[in-house]
Amino acid sequence: MNLPTDRRPESRHGTQDSRAHPRSGRSSDTHDDHTVPFETAVKRDRVIARLRKNELVSDDQLQTAWIEWTRLRERNIRVPLWRLLTMDQSISTDEIYVEAASVYAFKELEIDKKETLAFIDACKDEFSEESWDSMVELFVLPVSMESGKNNGHSKWTFATHDPTRPEVHQLIQSLHLKRFELMYIPQSVVGSLISASFVNINQYLEKLEDAPPVFDMGTEFNEDDDLVDRDALEAEISRSRLINLFEAALVEAVTKGASDLHIFPNSDGHIEIHMRIDGELERWHLEDNVRPEAFISVVKDNSTNVDRFDRDSAQDGYIQRWVEGTLIRFRVSILPIASARQEIHAESIVIRILDDRKILTDLSKIGLLGVAMDRFKQAISQPNGMVILTGPTGSGKSTTLVAALYQVVSPKVNVLTVEDPVEYLMKGIRQIKLSHRLGLEGALRAILRHDPDIVMVGEMRDQATAELAIKLANTGHLTFSTLHTNDAPSAVSRLFKMGVEPFLIAYAINLVVAQRLVRKLCTECRVPEENPDPTTLKHLGFTDEEMAGGQLYKAGNVPDCPICSGSGFKGRRAVAEALTFTARIRNIIMSSKDTVDEDGLRAAAVEEGMLTLTDCGRTIALQGETTIEEVLRVTGSAA
Repeated sequence: MNLPTDRRPESRHGTQDSRAHPRSGRSSDTHDDHTVPFETAVKRDRVIARLRKNELVSDDQLQTAWIEWTRLRERNIRVPLWRLLTMDQSISTDEIYVEAASVYAFKELEIDKKETLAFIDACKDEFSEESWDSMVELFVLPVSMESGKNNGHSKWTFATHDPTRPEVHQLIQSLHLKRFELMYIPQSVVGSLISASFVNINQYLEKLEDAPPVFDMGTEFNEDDDLVDRDALEAEISRSRLINLFEAALVEAVTKGASDLHIFPNSDGHIEIHMRIDGELERWHLEDNVRPEAFISVVKDNSTNVDRFDRDSAQDGYIQRWVEGTLIRFRVSILPIASARQEIHAESIVIRILDDRKILTDLSKIGLLGVAMDRFKQAISQPNGMVILTGPTGSGKSTTLVAALYQVVSPKVNVLTVEDPVEYLMKGIRQIKLSHRLGLEGALRAILRHDPDIVMVGEMRDQATAELAIKLANTGHLTFSTLHTNDAPSAVSRLFKMGVEPFLIAYAINLVVAQRLVRKLCTECRVPEENPDPTTLKHLGFTDEEMAGGQLYKAGNVPDCPICSGSGFKGRRAVAEALTFTARIRNIIMSSKDTVDEDGLRAAAVEEGMLTLTDCGRTIALQGETTIEEVLRVTGSAA
């Protein structure tokens, strides 16, 4: 390996030290059979030996990584086995990287963030803009410089979370420095330095017209071999322009506050990229210069737990990226779809953006109206019983549940959640991870022996799950869960049809909240609605007084609006109805025989003060927060 050398004693722990050039054992198997037994592969890897010794990884996790490692070797892609562990979401990547750095003699560095930021700013002119871009891409930064006392050659110190990556050494070599040292710092620290030091622009968009360096996934770190097998990697995963387009889409989706990213080939064989912003899809980019399979392959190559060559089955994976100094998680769903062009293997990809910064911990910010909010707070303040959130996919149920959990969590209570998958990580809450060995029903049975105070069940999908969740609520636990129904009374009917006994439904549940999300009008450019349709208003339950004296608004759609950029809307809020289980409601449920009287439940609840979804939407429209069209869109035609 032709790296700059500095044999002075003070440099022996940097990249110049021979201890920093580990032998991976590859020389003996470069041309051998691709199949390496599990235990042999594990014993060869010194990083894994350390991780095993410190009990940081399990054999199941190693087995999963070994299977993927074997598949890559079959395609002549050489990646250290330990590096594949960084793709396992259940393992701390920092723990892996710090052990790898230690094995290969890279020292760990502690920095003063303020001083380091000042140093980075002061040396901006020392390197070219292209070099800085490459450093940002690889998450490596100069953090200090020591002037040369004897020979006049300054010694630079660089820091990164993964000092064993060959690309990092290639980059530093290209800077033509006489002396340097490479050290380890956690990935979150590098991310915060990058976020604070560089303008938050989407650098990948700027690169789409250029020919940037190819991307690779980190190869073997060897002294005797070339750093990268260029032909193999370029043939498999290096499509620089498409990679930049994909990374640009991820960054832009986070920046724009999108909840989902949609990627699919259209009828012309072009790739379309859409973003769901405030509940509606907007086309962001049309890529017509490549075959759809090429771009889809790039997405798959950058997604963990996804097989690039499997085009006929549904696949689920995930991605992690640092954006704006924050680790953002992306959940990837891939489905094969039909195409009018027979030569195209068409697949649809939807990527859910999981940004923990969007977690609402204040229930008041959800937007529930007075009556619904009061009843919700009363229900979650009870020591036991169940609170159910219901509504279609994308109606904000999970957001409301998380906000509710944060109202009741404290060091004095044991809060457990069972979700599939776990979307948002919550402080002070133990979130059970489901797998093929631990299903939802098994987790719920185990929870009963885990001394819970409060339990959240992601979704009641069948009779067994529903009965276990209700059993938790009946045995002294406050329980939260969700259902997919259109309104609050139909949630009762759904449980009844699942086979749950009426007396369990009646006496286990405190409250059912049905929820939708409406887009909020932009307060900067909204304009009064001068001639609303009176038939529509009457259909929605507006009184003559409200139609005569109330002021409604519509979107202004001002193209240069600084708030909404011309969409007319900014943000969303909840529209909800809250069905409290009073004595009257419980009697109606208990008297059910073959079916639940949903109309009777709704009528009784309204008489006892429940605002229906339409009532809530009408109130919000009169407050000028949304439009009549939005209320109709989310509540349907029922008044």
